[in-house]
Amino acid sequence: MEQATYTPPQSPKGNPIRWVPSVYFAMGLPFIALSQVATLMYKDLGVSNEDITYWTSLLILPWSLKPIFSLVMELFGTKRQYLVITEMISALMFGLICFALPLPDFFALSLALMGVIAISGSTHDIAGDGIYMQELTAKQQSVYAGWQGAFYNLAKILANGGLVYLAGMLSKAMGLQTAWMIIMGICGVIMLLIALYHLAVLPREPKRQEEKSLRQGIKDLSEVVVSFFTKRYIWLYLLFIFLYRLAEGLAMKVAPLFLKDSVEIGGIGLSNEQYGLIYGSAGSVAFILGSILSGYYISHFGLKRVLSSLVLFFNVPFVVYLLLALYQPDSLWWVATGIIFEYFSYGFGFVGITLFMMQQIAPGKYQMAHYAFANSLMNLSVMVPGMISGKLSTALGYETFFGVVMLASIPVILLSFFLPFAHNQQEAKAS
Repeated sequence: MEQATYTPPQSPKGNPIRWVPSVYFAMGLPFIALSQVATLMYKDLGVSNEDITYWTSLLILPWSLKPIFSLVMELFGTKRQYLVITEMISALMFGLICFALPLPDFFALSLALMGVIAISGSTHDIAGDGIYMQELTAKQQSVYAGWQGAFYNLAKILANGGLVYLAGMLSKAMGLQTAWMIIMGICGVIMLLIALYHLAVLPREPKRQEEKSLRQGIKDLSEVVVSFFTKRYIWLYLLFIFLYRLAEGLAMKVAPLFLKDSVEIGGIGLSNEQYGLIYGSAGSVAFILGSILSGYYISHFGLKRVLSSLVLFFNVPFVVYLLLALYQPDSLWWVATGIIFEYFSYGFGFVGITLFMMQQIAPGKYQMAHYAFANSLMNLSVMVPGMISGKLSTALGYETFFGVVMLASIPVILLSFFLPFAHNQQEAKAS
């Protein structure tokens, strides 16, 4: 008797493994390059912490405007077209950044080009999620969900780890400016190669059977928005979402700058190579591991029972940066241990806010749209604190600033113990 072997489900238009990993890698690379790698690049090129944190936080805004972008995308073009075109636009903009960096007004010029990448990247995310849901059956979506997260985080490890490490190595031979020009060029080449690859492998969509008018699209969006803000407990839930990531929003932009600043001015003094290995690579792997284990933890006990513990896991480990600021350890092992612990806990707790939005905010007639809407609003809860974090850390100093970060985590911890659930787990699954 022949032994049965497992064969991954096939899409009618080819195996999704040909394009799912590359689509989600192409989602991750521009976002990480703008939100994290650009922070380090500008630091190396002499831009002030206040300007870095404000402007690189503002670059996240297009990811909060997805509902508006999706309205336009529903009226014109196909998801396949949007994916390939946005990847080519991002590739071109990364290439232009290379030429902008040696210019006197490099900061303003490169920020403008990154703004285009941000709009392009946000549009790409909508199209990528859309083609994933459109082309794959429910069973296939479950099978390939792991590939999504793996390749998005692989982009994070490559960009915030490998490329930052490479920038440090190159800078020793050719200077910081040239090193970062090469890194931006590499990002552009990667995006161009992915676009060309997607031209060949992405499934072709059928022509639209029915064109939606702009008036109808606005009417549909209005109905989605009104029904969202009339959900049970919605204002309390939005407060919870904002508070959940408030401490992260303050710490996220300042932490890399703190790790790179010299010991004399209160930092840790990591080189780009050390940062890339510890924060960008080992930290990202710890984040992935924490996320996976958290899924099993929540599945076993249920979200309602463990929500408070997830909030604690997410917020309390930010104390690592306070301890690093207080003691400024010489040993890289202590620094690495603290950062890996914080990243693991960050990944463990982040799953909680994602599932909370899926199970308590999204259920209903417009489940997918309401989840996207909540996700967009959640991005604002990181962007706004990030914009003021640079000025705050400069005014207070790193020790006091990270003390403020810990105080900012207290309200959501208290709220998590009393937060009502609008849906039980069975209702959420059925919606």
